[in-house]
Amino acid sequence: MDLSADLSTGERIKVLRESRGLSRAVLAQLCNRGPDWLKKIESGERDLTNHGLLLRLAAALQIHDLSVITGHDDGPAATVPLGRLNHPGMPGIWSAVMQRTMVPRSASAFDPSIIQGRVDQSWNLWHTSQHNRTEVSALLPDLIRDAEAAVRALDGAGRRAALVALSDVYRLTGQATAYVAPAELAWVVADRALSAAQDADQPAAIAAAAWNMGNILRETSYPEEALRVVNEAADLLRPHLDGSPDDWRGIYGALQLHAAVTAAREGREGDAWRYWGKGDQVAKSLPANYVHPSTVFGRANVDFHEISVATDLWKSAKALGLADDIDPDIMPSVERRARLWVEVARGHLQRGERTAALKIMQMAQEIGAETVSYTPSARHVTAELWRTAPRAMRKEAGELAEKVGVSTG
Repeated sequence: MDLSADLSTGERIKVLRESRGLSRAVLAQLCNRGPDWLKKIESGERDLTNHGLLLRLAAALQIHDLSVITGHDDGPAATVPLGRLNHPGMPGIWSAVMQRTMVPRSASAFDPSIIQGRVDQSWNLWHTSQHNRTEVSALLPDLIRDAEAAVRALDGAGRRAALVALSDVYRLTGQATAYVAPAELAWVVADRALSAAQDADQPAAIAAAAWNMGNILRETSYPEEALRVVNEAADLLRPHLDGSPDDWRGIYGALQLHAAVTAAREGREGDAWRYWGKGDQVAKSLPANYVHPSTVFGRANVDFHEISVATDLWKSAKALGLADDIDPDIMPSVERRARLWVEVARGHLQRGERTAALKIMQMAQEIGAETVSYTPSARHVTAELWRTAPRAMRKEAGELAEKVGVSTG
């Protein structure tokens, strides 16, 4: 993009933000700041002289050279690191996804129910292990190859069942490789999950794959497309809900919560609470102890999302008040419990309560080490705590940063 030399730093940031379809609230959140801070930067009311914040803005805007933002190119280029996080499980998953064979195998070697059982067990591992990425990533290459082979080898009802299992495998792959997969793999995985579900012609599988696609769209700064996909999936599933299995209503509720978080991150408060309310009504229609096997939708997850929505809307007092009334142990997902405490820590940080935020983040890391290490919002909170912690807490903040893998250099 050619930017006029007459533009100020704030004006450049605004142009770049709008060209990427980012709202002010979303870009500010990626920098661990509030939307008012960014508004003042863009309007020129506040100067941006902090080099660390400049780097964060550049990375969030996917700008490789700081001079694009500052307009000053009279010195050496200031390169911005844009690389994704690394995980040792990626090469095996990449090989299974991107180098799939076209050679069919004997149909007698595959029972779709067995493959589906392996997928279900892997989803359970994802939600119960402290090291879920590492353990699930070790299982995925064989699961991907076997589910692909089953689809090619079978026909009729067996093939449709295998397609549902394959869609589930790719949804799990999307979860396990989030924030570590190259963009091309993330999109291939999301598309294959949706295509397999559509080929199976199974509404609940299509809705679940759309929920997964919505995650990719939201995290790559396409919030309107994310909302469109999950709303279309909800419309597709709604006519089938009367008399349907609980899991069909569970994924319908998960779509509503997904939309609530997407709207909240865009600063659309009314829409966010409207979607959350729909999810709340779905949870009330299900058994009190119901939990969806992959999205963990249920009463506890609805309550957890209420905190997330409040935090994303910068309603920290409301978020922390809600957190006081929640028993986190009722959530069977270790991954979701860890993310809850990250949201609570974000709420404390928004209020300038750094000591409380540090203690909460330490607890989140103990509950779900890999969830914290591989979730951008958790890493942002950790980095901010290391940078701003009170002198008495610097050692603890540094130890947390080291465990999470956040550079303190």
